[in-house]
Amino acid sequence: MLTCHAPSIRSHGFYLRPVTSSPSTVRELLDLYQHRLGARYSAGEVRAIACAVFNDRLGWDAGELLMNRELELTPDELERVSGPLMPLQTGVPLQYVLGSTTFHGLRISVDPAVLIPRPETEELVDRIIRAQIIAPQRIIDIGTGSGCIALALKQAFPSAQVVGIDISAEALEVARRNAGLNHLAVEWRLLDVLVPDASLGTADLIVSNPPYVPRTDAGSMEAHVRDHEPHLALFVEDEDPLLFFRTIGQLGLRYLAPDGQLWFEGHHQHTREIPAMLLSMGYAEVQLLNDLSGQPRFTSARR
Repeated sequence: MLTCHAPSIRSHGFYLRPVTSSPSTVRELLDLYQHRLGARYSAGEVRAIACAVFNDRLGWDAGELLMNRELELTPDELERVSGPLMPLQTGVPLQYVLGSTTFHGLRISVDPAVLIPRPETEELVDRIIRAQIIAPQRIIDIGTGSGCIALALKQAFPSAQVVGIDISAEALEVARRNAGLNHLAVEWRLLDVLVPDASLGTADLIVSNPPYVPRTDAGSMEAHVRDHEPHLALFVEDEDPLLFFRTIGQLGLRYLAPDGQLWFEGHHQHTREIPAMLLSMGYAEVQLLNDLSGQPRFTSARR
């Protein structure tokens, strides 16, 4: 059967027939997706993209896509599922084209003002939730972007006061929209944490997925990330790749309650340097944790 993730393209012959310039059936449109996107993505990725588009625009799951492969689409349906092809051809990420993604069970609106939430960040949220013996009463998410971390933690700890902080007013507008979409109450604050004497208020938990990619790494990044996602949220200057981690660590010393937790997601090339830095500041129970791919990605510490 058709799946959104299978790499094989031969089992049903979806991509082996001549491409129709003006498709009318589901099969012909799938052929067109492969023809237009095959130079940029693998066959399995093209299939997953097509599945996502049909699901978002027509509400079809993979089984319905399989069963309806010979169905002739109405002009309205055809417009809705073929429209994403043009931006996708130019490299615009699928999540921006569709306008949303799923994160920790939440529907998260995304646009070029915010980073697209990654699976690794879902791992970070999972680890934070599992690490709580007592539910935190006040949580601060620094560099909140789309608000995905703050909202997922609010969902996990409904009684907590959750604050999402960002330097970008445009990002906070997206975060507010996501709070409304998911019916979750989070406080959003416009703040540059690099400004001296930035005030956060006391918290039991501070978490941050800050800018951590050195600018010299830009050339090695995937083009769809480098060319479309906000550089303000991606990059840090080469001469000080730990700038945000150090600054937030110092803020944690001032604003974390006794035994409060600090959590980071970081760049695999520099994450190993963070534990020693936090230990030198006086933090305890500092841990460096790998993501599911085995790369050092997360750091946790206790005030």
